[in-house]
Amino acid sequence: MNESPSTSVKRGMWSSRLAFILAATGSAVGLGNIWKFPYITGENGGGAFVLVYLLCIAAVGVPIMMAEVLIGRRGGHSPVRSIQLITERDGANPAWRWLAAVGVLAAFLILSFYSVIGGWAMSYVGTAATGQLAGQTADEIGAIFTGLLGSPATLLLWHTVFMALVMLVVAKGVRFGLERAVSILMPALFVLLLLVVGYAMTTGFFGQAVAFLFQPDFSKLTTSGVLVALGHAFFTLSLGMAVMMAYGSYLPKNISIAKTSLTVSVMDTGVALLAGLAIFPIVFANGLEPGAGPGLIFQTLPLAFGQMPLGSLFGTLFFVLLVFAAWTSGISLLEPLVEWLEERKGMNRLMSTLTAGIACWAVGIASILSLNLWSDFAPLGMFGMFEGKTIFDLLDFFTANILLPLGGLMVAVFAGWVMTRETLEQELSMSPAAFSLWYRTLRYFAPVAVAVVFVYNLV
Repeated sequence: MNESPSTSVKRGMWSSRLAFILAATGSAVGLGNIWKFPYITGENGGGAFVLVYLLCIAAVGVPIMMAEVLIGRRGGHSPVRSIQLITERDGANPAWRWLAAVGVLAAFLILSFYSVIGGWAMSYVGTAATGQLAGQTADEIGAIFTGLLGSPATLLLWHTVFMALVMLVVAKGVRFGLERAVSILMPALFVLLLLVVGYAMTTGFFGQAVAFLFQPDFSKLTTSGVLVALGHAFFTLSLGMAVMMAYGSYLPKNISIAKTSLTVSVMDTGVALLAGLAIFPIVFANGLEPGAGPGLIFQTLPLAFGQMPLGSLFGTLFFVLLVFAAWTSGISLLEPLVEWLEERKGMNRLMSTLTAGIACWAVGIASILSLNLWSDFAPLGMFGMFEGKTIFDLLDFFTANILLPLGGLMVAVFAGWVMTRETLEQELSMSPAAFSLWYRTLRYFAPVAVAVVFVYNLV
């Protein structure tokens, strides 16, 4: 991957610290917060799991996020080019540029099937708005979801619409695309989430939800739960996929990396906890199971929306919220590859977006078909650990369990052991005590923690 970047590419910059925070939070806040966090919290016993998750965010997520943003800003180019420039300046092995290539590949593959799930959410907006959930039994709600997954044409339609929306924003660049979109979508997302939380407070089960989320019962916490918390803390902040490097490359030098990374982490975690406070009161009020697994959002909650007063309204609001969360994340996942195509191939913004977006859309079609026509096709079924895994399952497993932890581990090692201490101190401009704490955590604790998750996920 030899680089011959185009020097004619005019790079945009975030207009303010707030713009970067909204964009980075938009990347971090996605289906992981509103879809995955509530159900894994339910599966792992509630409060004790949440406490461990918060500790993992602080001890692993924030230090690695700071490192990724630092690498992006220090290099000032696409993730691959940034690392190449840093290795040249600091006298390191240029092969480290493959670190960024792993991240870009992860973002591309994740978006290919993430767009399919975003399409599910878009489909459910219409389903809820037209009252199709009202008065339905659990079997009938399940049939709606099964019917959606069983229709390649419907899934392709929504996958195409979702990718088109992502490309529309990314094609307009940093200031007029990414920044303008998140300045509208993120406040709207927070308002929608607060509206659903407001409704949840009227169910009579809000106190039970608060206790479930914030009263630790360590007897319910397992070793597996601790590792799930660590893995999700890593995933939810968009780490290991070159996104924060790409966004960091647009960050002005006068903005504190430490303060912005901490703010993004707090906002992302806040959304996850609010999602729990929005969902669990509805779950408890309807006698449903909090550990319902991945079907919690698309099967369990729609059953509740179908039975409760104003269910169509709040069901619609909830799925619009889910679409907004997926959209802001989708934008960030496409950006690293678009940025690289601009520099490496000398394409303008529109052409690089179309090239990356259409390629990602095409790969997503395989995920769609694996949910129906190719549901019996397990490409790696001859290997025991992949038995029965469809293309959709393999993409999810390969990115979440291999590429992201590998990318995060390499970021921690690169920033903590390869880049010079002087370079890091220049970029961070922190007090000596704060820098020392971050530096030691990044060098020693974070790599070990990520490596443990990496091995656990594989074994």
